[in-house]
Amino acid sequence: MRLLIDANILLDVLQKRLPHYEYSAQIWNLCANHEAEGMVSSLTFANIVYVMRRHLDAETVCQIADMLGRVFVFADFTADDLQAAARLRWQDYEDAVQAATAKRLEASCIITRNGKDFKNSPVPVATPEDFLLHILPRHVLR
Repeated sequence: MRLLIDANILLDVLQKRLPHYEYSAQIWNLCANHEAEGMVSSLTFANIVYVMRRHLDAETVCQIADMLGRVFVFADFTADDLQAAARLRWQDYEDAVQAATAKRLEASCIITRNGKDFKNSPVPVATPEDFLLHILPRHVLR
């Protein structure tokens, strides 16, 4: 199962943001244990590094980036993804790029806490909690 992991999920874990940390960490662990293939778009990675650089020194950011690379697969987005995102005509173009990239990657689901921003996504969307409680059990039982 291939999951596109949104930035807020990664930041929940990296920053131990409560009350979201627990379920986001479980998604992270699914990917770390190779129970799911966790994909992170290069756009998300760039955004996370940007956020971290405001609060952490360059060496710590490099260490975190290396750790992310051991757990997740970084997926480039393409010019076709950018055009597909524009055709979605979403208010938040960055989220549209995520959705278009997830579709091209044939992701099973986009994991995000901002489901309302992905209302018309061509790929199913779930919060970490909903994925773990409702979608994953159905997938495992097949």
